[in-house]
Amino acid sequence: MGIQTKRVSVSASLPAPVGGWNSRDSLAAMQPIDAVELINWWVTPTDVVVRNGYSNSVTGITGQVESLMVYNGAATSKMFAAAGTSFYDASSAGAVGAAVVTGLTNARWWYQNITTAGGNYMYTVNGTDKPELYDGTNWTAIDGASTPAITGVTTTTLSDVCLFKNRLWFIQKNTLKVWYLPTNAVGGAASLIDLSAIAQKGGYLIKMGTWTIDAGTGADDLAVFVTSEGEIIVYQGTDPSSVATWSLVGVWQIGSPLGTRFLFKYAGDDLIMTHDGLFPLSGALQSSRVNPKVALSDKIQSAISSAASLYNSNFGW
Repeated sequence: MGIQTKRVSVSASLPAPVGGWNSRDSLAAMQPIDAVELINWWVTPTDVVVRNGYSNSVTGITGQVESLMVYNGAATSKMFAAAGTSFYDASSAGAVGAAVVTGLTNARWWYQNITTAGGNYMYTVNGTDKPELYDGTNWTAIDGASTPAITGVTTTTLSDVCLFKNRLWFIQKNTLKVWYLPTNAVGGAASLIDLSAIAQKGGYLIKMGTWTIDAGTGADDLAVFVTSEGEIIVYQGTDPSSVATWSLVGVWQIGSPLGTRFLFKYAGDDLIMTHDGLFPLSGALQSSRVNPKVALSDKIQSAISSAASLYNSNFGW
């Protein structure tokens, strides 16, 4: 007859998964503070808390909101929601009133605030409709005959807008062409820069951004152009019409961008979302294709790759 032994249980204390979600490492290699799954939890530096729910801010909008645009004037701020074929004023909680702009083709818009001697403005473009300019009170559809007007380019082809060194810049949809206006102006004759001979892999421009290495607005402010093939074209200078004050810094290759809203400011740096992950631009241009650990999303790269393969054509990345 064998000798019976008493089972002894041992308690163990596990830290909260403040390291976040880890879909990269095996269980054997994973740190105790990492989570295999993290669903409806929000990670803080010291603990994890249940993700909060939501409440409606505004109601009465017809269609799916696909763009939010924030106007910041000298004395007022407003937020507009683009849904279906219209813009709605979503500045105040409650039921929205009638649409402030109607008859549009879609609700996928990009915007930029600018202040000139004439006032505070917000430009919006979508590459299909005429750009809409808001002056704090009225909306104006911009073409070659409006007031103000943009001449030299068909305005319905302008798909992105950016402010750099006191100038508004526009990308022409499905091309490698970028247009810019005179300084401190919301209208005038648009001038062309054609990057066709610079982009070695072809494709088309999707997004323009500004990159400030010193986290300020010093002399090292750079203009960044991103193509559909993942090429990053960087320029420096103030006046693109003069070779003395405008020069090419370089051309880099990173992963192809995800969607059309893949680039956004993060302090003085830019963050860029690609099929290779989410990178700070400063790190991506140095070693993203060599050292993937530069990516802020390194620990969940396998999950990003899977989602990108399945849903890369979806709007909203």
